[in-house]
Amino acid sequence: MVTLLVALHVLVCIVLILVILLQAGKGAEMGATFGVGSSSPVFGPRGPTPLLAKVTVGAAVVFMATSLVLTIFASRQEMPSLLKSVQPPGVEKPLKRSPGPNPVSPTGPQGKPSGGGSASNPSSPIPSQGGGGQSHGR
Repeated sequence: MVTLLVALHVLVCIVLILVILLQAGKGAEMGATFGVGSSSPVFGPRGPTPLLAKVTVGAAVVFMATSLVLTIFASRQEMPSLLKSVQPPGVEKPLKRSPGPNPVSPTGPQGKPSGGGSASNPSSPIPSQGGGGQSHGR
C-alpha cells in the first residue's frame, strides 16, 4: 500500500513539473504579437491554457493528498531510535552487588573521609598502603 502511494506520488510530481513547465508565462502574449508563438488549432482559439490549468490543479490536489497520507503512514510506523538505547545524562545504572564482603570505601557514611578506625564503624579493616603509609625520609 505504501509502495503504491510512493509510486503514485513520484508520478504526480513528474506530471506536475512537466505541466508547469509547459504553461506559457506572462510574456507569451508579446511573443505571439511578433509571430514567435502561435496557438495551435487543436486546443482552440485560447490555446492549451485552460487544459493545462485544469491538469495543474488536479495534479496539485493529488500531490497534496498523497503527501498527507504518506505523512500519516510514516507517523504511525514504529521507527528504531538511538535515543531509546542511550540513558540521559545524570542517570546512572544501578551497580550489581557481589555476594562477597563489602569493600571498604574511601569515604565514610556522611561523605567524609574515614580515618581507618572511625567510631561510627569500628569493624571496618584498614587497607594496607604498601609502605605503612609513612615516608621514612626518602
